[in-house]
Amino acid sequence: MNSWLARLKQATYNTTFMYNIRMIIAFAGTAFVPYFIGQQLYTIPLTLGVVAAGLSDIDDRFSVRIMNLIYTYIGFFVTAVSVYLLFPYPILFAIGLIVSCIGWILLGSLGRRYATISYGCLVISVYSMLGVSLFDNWYTQASLLVIGAAWYGLISTISFLLFPVRQVQDKLAQCYSSLADFLFAKSNLFDVDMTPASYQQSMIELSLENGKLITIFNDMKTALLTRLKGDRGQRDTRRSLQYYFVAQDIHERADSAHIDYQKLSKIFEHSDILFRFQRILSLQAKACKDLSSSILQRTPYNHSKRFKHAFQNLKLSLEKLRAEQQYDQVWVNSLFSLYQNLKAIDSQLRNVETERHMNFDKAKHIENQLKDDDLKGWDDIVIRVKQHLTPESVLFRHAVRVSLVLFIGYIFVQLTDIQYGYWILLTALFVSQPNFNATKRRLYLRIIGTLIGIILGYAILYFIPSIEGQLLLLILSGVLFFELRSKQYAQATAFITILAMINFNLDGLGFAAAMPRMIDTLIGCALAWFGVSFIFPDWKFRRLPRTIKRSLQAQCDYLSEVVEQYKHGRNNGLNYRVVRRAAHNTDADVASLISTLATEPDFDPAQKAQAFEFLCLNHTFISYIAALGAHREKIKDQEVLNLLDKALDDIQGALLRDEVPDLTATNMLQAIRQRLSQNNDDDQKSLIILQQLSLMFSILDQISHLKQNLSHDHDPHATELASL
Repeated sequence: MNSWLARLKQATYNTTFMYNIRMIIAFAGTAFVPYFIGQQLYTIPLTLGVVAAGLSDIDDRFSVRIMNLIYTYIGFFVTAVSVYLLFPYPILFAIGLIVSCIGWILLGSLGRRYATISYGCLVISVYSMLGVSLFDNWYTQASLLVIGAAWYGLISTISFLLFPVRQVQDKLAQCYSSLADFLFAKSNLFDVDMTPASYQQSMIELSLENGKLITIFNDMKTALLTRLKGDRGQRDTRRSLQYYFVAQDIHERADSAHIDYQKLSKIFEHSDILFRFQRILSLQAKACKDLSSSILQRTPYNHSKRFKHAFQNLKLSLEKLRAEQQYDQVWVNSLFSLYQNLKAIDSQLRNVETERHMNFDKAKHIENQLKDDDLKGWDDIVIRVKQHLTPESVLFRHAVRVSLVLFIGYIFVQLTDIQYGYWILLTALFVSQPNFNATKRRLYLRIIGTLIGIILGYAILYFIPSIEGQLLLLILSGVLFFELRSKQYAQATAFITILAMINFNLDGLGFAAAMPRMIDTLIGCALAWFGVSFIFPDWKFRRLPRTIKRSLQAQCDYLSEVVEQYKHGRNNGLNYRVVRRAAHNTDADVASLISTLATEPDFDPAQKAQAFEFLCLNHTFISYIAALGAHREKIKDQEVLNLLDKALDDIQGALLRDEVPDLTATNMLQAIRQRLSQNNDDDQKSLIILQQLSLMFSILDQISHLKQNLSHDHDPHATELASL
């Protein structure tokens, strides 16, 4: 009995299992309740209501969740009724379609919760077009859609009340899993057989992993903030907050660079030292994966005993290098700094669950520990919307693009009277994404998934003619769609196609709807491709120079804050974390922009090569700053403090104002090297500072030169990075 209870408890910790149970209950209700009451046609809008509600579901604290649900149901009802009332009047309907589409998408500028609600309303609008002829009364379909959504909302809310911290812990587990991927990518930089080409590829992969990690960190911050406002410091949430801060600290240390890795691989290619560093980084990545699993399974994390032996051997190897004096002591000092940094990461992982990592300051409101991005009133609403009323805004371009694509699709349906033509609009809505690359990928997957779904749907309708059997497969298809929609889009499309064919078969049109759906999907995909290629095309508005400028400004702000903490002492407060996150966010933006260049039409190969070179150097530069941040403590050496101020001024001048430093980089490096050569063991902190400044100045001219090259349009007729 105890064993059975333990398994049941473990099953409740499996988020995927519990989510699928929730969806089974939701779809079972919409499928079999109408069947038992003899109103089988009700299954169609009820099921579509569940789908729309599931797509617009958002994690939030209980009070806000209830308000979200109310706003969602009102939006669904008003949208569905508007479609019904305007449907007989094509001109008014077309105007309403454009205005409402732009309005719903721009509503996303107010925040994530409004973006998800508005997306659900857009989906409901097209669903209402598909079913406008099913019922006679204006309120019937709208009511059934809302009832289906409310049924899902009830189940979702019950699940939330049973497991209130589930979503936060899942996101926390994702943080550590992504952190592990970042550490694995970092370990590749210690490859002794590294070539210039393999180094650049490793840096690109590291930058992309960094971008993924920063995105997950931002999602985690949002989830924590809404919980902290609601539970006023519940211990589970505060514990998750502390885990989040630990993950951030590990990331800063892991991202830091104390050395030029290309030179490092050449100098120590016949030593075991690089293998030892690489092995420890891999072990720490594995430890983060284990910690992620422990969070998911709600089990204690046990730090591996292998670390102690690995660090002992690494320290012995480092001491041997120092004693032999075969290598420049500057390099050996850098390796010792790296060793200390990895030891600090090990300490964070080893003590992540101990009480001394759970010290919460009761004198402060815990909400103030995270930056609050929620709306602050009507003035804030007006400001946020105004910021996006320009073609320079990705959201504005997406709103105009999608509205025009849906308008063109609607005109096409009206002129051709094509069978089930509103599937064209549904396909265009689902496929259209804010950028060219994402849309292009979805086009292919949507077509493949629809084709597979039609083939399987034909087989299901032919071999399983009973209503009961088809309803069971409708439930299964709905569950698999939600399970796969963010992982395998083609498979998810196949299952939603099967669900649609079964739905239509309830009205006796299952076989007849199959081929029109395929044709409509192809037309919808063609319209989405046309929209993303010719209506405010992305590459005409993405300004790499502007993105580079923002990134360099954020890095200088980060460096400035680090310099201040060397003057006044270490402080891990909100301001420091905000500027650090801004630097990493903008670095991720640069990586995301440049990594999509290969998919853009007519890009300039020469500038693409320069862009990838800048990507590597940009991430290298922030890594050098991160190393300074990892070791930040108050120092009293006034000469070093003056040098920090001068270095900051020179770096800001070179990166932000394209100025030639008052003290040239050559002279600055000479002064730093002279100080390093003294090898004062009593002042290791000063040595680390000088070492990092030396690394920054070694690539400063190169970054400044690339920035200027990428900021000028040499050929106005060529589609190059400066016009992206």
